[in-house]
Amino acid sequence: MKTIKLILFVIILIAQQAAAQRIKDIAYLNSDHTEQVIGYGLVVGLAGTGDSYRTQFTMQSITSMLKRFGITVPQTDVRTRNVAAVMVTASLQHNFKPGFKFDVIVSSLGDATSLLGGTLLMTPLSAINGEVYAMAQGPISIGGYDFNTYTGNRVAKNHALTGRVPLGGVLKENLPQNTVTNNELSIFLKMPDLTTSNNVALAINDKFGQNTAISVDAAEVKVKVPADRQSDVINFLAELESLPVQTDYVAKVILNERTGTVVAGNNVQIKPVSITHGSLNITIRNYPFVSQPGAFSSGTTAVVNNAIPYVQQDSTNTIAIQGASNVQEVASALNSLKVSPKDIIAIFQALKEAGALVAELVIM
Repeated sequence: MKTIKLILFVIILIAQQAAAQRIKDIAYLNSDHTEQVIGYGLVVGLAGTGDSYRTQFTMQSITSMLKRFGITVPQTDVRTRNVAAVMVTASLQHNFKPGFKFDVIVSSLGDATSLLGGTLLMTPLSAINGEVYAMAQGPISIGGYDFNTYTGNRVAKNHALTGRVPLGGVLKENLPQNTVTNNELSIFLKMPDLTTSNNVALAINDKFGQNTAISVDAAEVKVKVPADRQSDVINFLAELESLPVQTDYVAKVILNERTGTVVAGNNVQIKPVSITHGSLNITIRNYPFVSQPGAFSSGTTAVVNNAIPYVQQDSTNTIAIQGASNVQEVASALNSLKVSPKDIIAIFQALKEAGALVAELVIM
């Protein structure tokens, strides 16, 4: 009997009676937001792996940069492969203050082959409104390599055209702030759910008094700052985001057919069902046969491949599930079939088609 290699079978146990989560872990306030910034820059110091002369915007950028230093070079004369044009991106939280340092992501824009060993020159980072909030500069870390030889051989690890500049960004201006207006604010759930939204409102009302919070929909909860807390809103918000709330989400089974990964939540259930599973393995082997013509004849040597198929039927397993009310019982029932994660994915899909799987099936 063949030994089945375990690829990966992951089950996340989200118990229904698990400890409650803080509001700050499942939601964010309307005053909390992230500003995405972007910039165009140049990476220098590459070992001949930068953009070629065919990337005209890189050549133009080099000549424009040199003009700032009083050096005039015709764009047609630029033939350097040690420079690459890149896009620089980052995400900034609203509570960052000027002088705060953060990581930036650098991605090649032209036809460079690697950013290994490069240094990002000073690059302004602007938001969607066009205002520059930060600057970025520094050596790039790509966490890999990509080397090519003149003979066509290549040795690579990870992706060499995207890297990170650790703490290479510096905030220069304050980001737009969404302050609490009219002593009201909203709480937005990261994973909208009606039950969780209602639980958040109930927890806030229990702590700060009735009619303090009201659930608007599955994603939003409106909160009024109590009159006795309006003089110290920050302290009120700190207590608010630390409140524990019982969460509840839709039962899901996530299937990743590329990696053979199965992730299921605790609310997943299987109705009474009978499962029969077996596999048919077909192997085709080639046995080359060479036909050699006689000496001094006009015939040619011919090679014929005799393809012979071999078929092997694995033993078929049948189990009857009387019903599984949680993920532990589901895992135990499917593991009794002694099949690989790839087969478990096929079984989950069949259970969903048969209406026996009480959960949303997500295939990646």
